[in-house]
Amino acid sequence: MKTLNLVKYFFFFLFTILFSLKISAQNKAEWHDVTIKDSVRHRLIPIRIYLPAENSHVPVVLFSHGLGGSREGSMFLAEHWAAHGYICIFVQHPGSDDSVWKEKPILQRMKAMREAANLKNFMLRVKDISAVIDELEKWNKNKEHPLYNRMDLTKIGMSGHSFGAVTTQAVSGQTFQSGISFTDTRIKAAVMFSPSSPKNLTPKKSFSNVKIPWMLMTGTNDVAVIGDQDVKSRLEVFPALPPKDKYEVVLYKAEHSAFTDRALPGDKEKRNPNHHKVILALSVAFWDSYLRNDANAKLWLDGDGPYTILEKEDGWQKK
Repeated sequence: MKTLNLVKYFFFFLFTILFSLKISAQNKAEWHDVTIKDSVRHRLIPIRIYLPAENSHVPVVLFSHGLGGSREGSMFLAEHWAAHGYICIFVQHPGSDDSVWKEKPILQRMKAMREAANLKNFMLRVKDISAVIDELEKWNKNKEHPLYNRMDLTKIGMSGHSFGAVTTQAVSGQTFQSGISFTDTRIKAAVMFSPSSPKNLTPKKSFSNVKIPWMLMTGTNDVAVIGDQDVKSRLEVFPALPPKDKYEVVLYKAEHSAFTDRALPGDKEKRNPNHHKVILALSVAFWDSYLRNDANAKLWLDGDGPYTILEKEDGWQKK
C-alpha cells in the first residue's frame, strides 16, 4: 500500500509540476502589495502577498530577495508555491533593495551595491523577517482582516536567494561569533538558494546547531559578483550541518542567476530550462514534507524521486 501511494504521489506530483509550468503564463496567482510599519524601528517594510486558490488554513512561506532586488522578483517561485497551496510573503528590504541602484548613474551602480552589502543592512534584514511574522500573527487574529484565520502560522517556511539566503540562514539556525543567534523559532523549515559560509567563523561552528530541516540549492558556477562568495563557500555549508532532514542540490553549470527569474549581466552560460524545473519540484516536495507533513512527499524526496528530474551531472545528497 505504501508503494502504491508513493507511485500515485509521483505521477500526481509530476503532472502538477508540468501542468503548472505550462499554464503559468495564463494563470497568474492572486497577489497584493502591502507595506508593513515596524513601529519599534520606525521602518516601512514592503511585502507582496501571493494567495493560493484555496481559502483555507494553509502554511506560509516567506522569501527574502538578493542584494538590489525587490518584492517583485522571483515570481516564478511565488506563483508555483502559491499554486501548490502556500501563502507566500515576499519581503522587500529597504537599504539593500532596488532603491540602492535605481537612481544611480550606470557607472556608479556597482559601487552603490557593494556599499549596501554591509552589516547594518544584514541586521535590518534579520529584524525585518521577525517584524513581518509579528504582523502576520496580528492579521491572523483580526476578524476584520482579509487574512483572518487563513494562515497556519505553526507551519512557516523561510527562503531567500544570495543576500536573502544569508538572511534565511540567520533566522533559521545559523550561529554567529560569540554564540550569537538571530534564530526565529517560529520558522519550521528553510530553503536557501546560493547559500554561503561566513569568513569569520568556521562552517562547523556556524551551522552545527541548526535544528530545523534545511534544503540548499547552488550551482557549479554559482559565483556572485558582489560579496566574494565562491562555489567553495557555498559547498561548505552542507557538510557542516547536523544530520537529519538536510538536503543539497548542486546544478551543473548553474550560475548565480539560475535561481532568479532571468539572466544577469555577466552571465557566461546559456540558461538551462531544466534548472527551474528542478528548483520548483524539489522545493515543493520539501515544503510538502515539512510544512504539510505529507508522508508521500517525504518518501519521494528521500527516495529516487529527485533523480527523475535531475540531470546526470547534477549533484544531490541528503542526510
